[in-house]
Amino acid sequence: MVIERQNRDGFVENEQAREAIAQFFAQNDYTGKRILVIIPDNTRSGPIGDMFKLMYEFLGPKAKAVDCLTALGTHHPMSEEQICTRLSMTLDERKNRYSAVKFFNHEWDNPQTFTSIGKITADEIEQISGGLFREEVEVSINKLIFEYDEFFILGPVFPHEVVGFSGGHKYIFPGISGDQIIHFFHWLAGVITNPAIIGNKWTPTREVVEKAASFVTVPHKLFAIVALENELKGIFIGDALKAWEKAADLSEQVHIIYKDKSYNTILGIAPEMYDDIWVAGKVMYKLEPILADGGTLIIYAPHITEISHSHGEWLDKIGYHTRDYFLKRMEQFADIPRGIMAHSTHVKGIGTFIDGVEKPRANVVLATGIGRQRCEKVNLDYMNPEDINIADYENREGEGVLVVPHAGEVLHRLSSGYIPTIPNQ
Repeated sequence: MVIERQNRDGFVENEQAREAIAQFFAQNDYTGKRILVIIPDNTRSGPIGDMFKLMYEFLGPKAKAVDCLTALGTHHPMSEEQICTRLSMTLDERKNRYSAVKFFNHEWDNPQTFTSIGKITADEIEQISGGLFREEVEVSINKLIFEYDEFFILGPVFPHEVVGFSGGHKYIFPGISGDQIIHFFHWLAGVITNPAIIGNKWTPTREVVEKAASFVTVPHKLFAIVALENELKGIFIGDALKAWEKAADLSEQVHIIYKDKSYNTILGIAPEMYDDIWVAGKVMYKLEPILADGGTLIIYAPHITEISHSHGEWLDKIGYHTRDYFLKRMEQFADIPRGIMAHSTHVKGIGTFIDGVEKPRANVVLATGIGRQRCEKVNLDYMNPEDINIADYENREGEGVLVVPHAGEVLHRLSSGYIPTIPNQ
């Protein structure tokens, strides 16, 4: 059974969320147990802290331990202060009420972090991918979870470029998983392309995630939230897959905006929570479906000064390119992690690579704190953010110009159902 509270047209009040969480803990006794709560980093919005505090209200007095692990994937680690911010926790609260809670970062760059829990066979990969790939994929995860009796996943659900909708077991894969599974299914998404994946609940990549999750033996539950910025639209508690499915259904209703036409110029304003292009690329992912052929998407983020805190050297080496720039010459990129190439092609968008000539469908421009020389090095166009007056772009939809504030979480689609695709070559 999934315990839920949702309000598509309004918001779920804190007291309603508390009722749902109280109902769950009335039905499940965690007295004397060690519980690990897997939480997102600061690149996802939503009232994570409010929900954690409500959970702790019932868990704290009974459980032997309640600790937190940030599902970084391959993002850079968070400081104690940043984790407190993520959990809406003041330093005074941290020192007193929540002093017993241990904070852990997922140390994705430390091989000692992981243990193997199984392998997805080549036959299974071939079936899941529709014949695109045939290879065995090892599944490894952070072994910290085995030091606990149970773990909870607490996090939001949004349309997502790699799996269709985020959340659920995606907080394990890639949140706390090892390299091989991460790079495989991200590249699978890159090959299928963002427009074909994003906003679809059951995708080949989601099937890979759920197959990997079937190897997880530690009992776990999902506290899935659906939020519009930081306002709660729904909370779903229970079996990880069933709760995620319900949350994804609500996300589809509240996180997708339909437009009657495509736009020649889109100014996507990235929120402060995106601190590099690795995550601010979400501006492109969510807006690519309504970007006209030959159009321009501007990622406006004066606060961003880095391509990727974790993977900048790789991206300096390969730059940003369309899928087939890589796919048709994979032997030249054999030493490049496939997840890096997936990010590259997702940000660049779909296009063609014929007879050595690359033709992106649209143009991606960075109007950030990253200089012209670095932008050119990674094959993205540059604009000086100081030259942009947002008001000059506003109220011009009739001219094919769109401004999207807080871009990167809400998906935009065409109401006709048209999805951009790579032309047959």
